[in-house]
Amino acid sequence: MIYGDYRIEIIPDTEFRLDGGAMFGVVPRVLWERVSPPDESNRIRLNMNCVFIEKGKHRIIIETGIGEKWNEKEIAMYGISRQKSFSQSLREITGYNPADITIVVNTHLHFDHSGGNTVRIDNEVRPQFPNATYFISKTELEHAENPSERDRASYLAENWRPMLQSGQIRLMEDTYQPIPGLFIQKVRGHSETMQTWRLETKEKTFYGFADLIPTRHHLRPAWIAGYDLFPMETLEFKKTILPRAVSEKWLCLLYHDPDLPLAEIRHDGKTFHAVPPDYTN
Repeated sequence: MIYGDYRIEIIPDTEFRLDGGAMFGVVPRVLWERVSPPDESNRIRLNMNCVFIEKGKHRIIIETGIGEKWNEKEIAMYGISRQKSFSQSLREITGYNPADITIVVNTHLHFDHSGGNTVRIDNEVRPQFPNATYFISKTELEHAENPSERDRASYLAENWRPMLQSGQIRLMEDTYQPIPGLFIQKVRGHSETMQTWRLETKEKTFYGFADLIPTRHHLRPAWIAGYDLFPMETLEFKKTILPRAVSEKWLCLLYHDPDLPLAEIRHDGKTFHAVPPDYTN
């Protein structure tokens, strides 16, 4: 897809499953199961919709999915149903290999956003993108190295330490631009240090909510994941960002939505909802 001066592609990593109660927080199951039916283990379908952006010499990946370093027990626990490797999907969709990527952006280092940063080869974990610079905020890396008891399970050091060793990580401020027009900004809610991103052209905005609005079903203000460390701040974020997305007709990425990765947000006078993008505009 050509978006202003940029080429954009969605690279779906793989479907996986997380507990529905955790994904919808205080929302009763009788409500959320209507829109996201759980399996026999109370888990719902999710995906990881990574973004490829190309402009000039820059070939950027935002988020790298859950990765392929899991053992059989973990694959069963998370319901990972991988059909293709990330590198195969990248090649088929963009025509590029991991070695062609120049920048990797992680909004945060939870395993479902940074798992594909590295791969295991001959029992050694190595960077998947050997020629890329990995952009990570300094505050996020500090937290990943010293997580709280609440979120320790979400951080796996194998997803960033190989790049520390190879010198490929570039520590960034809480707000920065990896290239002109692409803005990365910390928004507290899901965690203390997670970032969202937006790509701006002269007339269009492409926005990534990261985990603050993981699927289209989380557009309702009170539908907030139980994983969020600061749910009231997530709520305030939604109240601010969604009216703007509607009025300015943003193209939005729903990172974990298994069926609608790209959407435009509408408001019918009562609720916000997501619709497939109108590519004619």
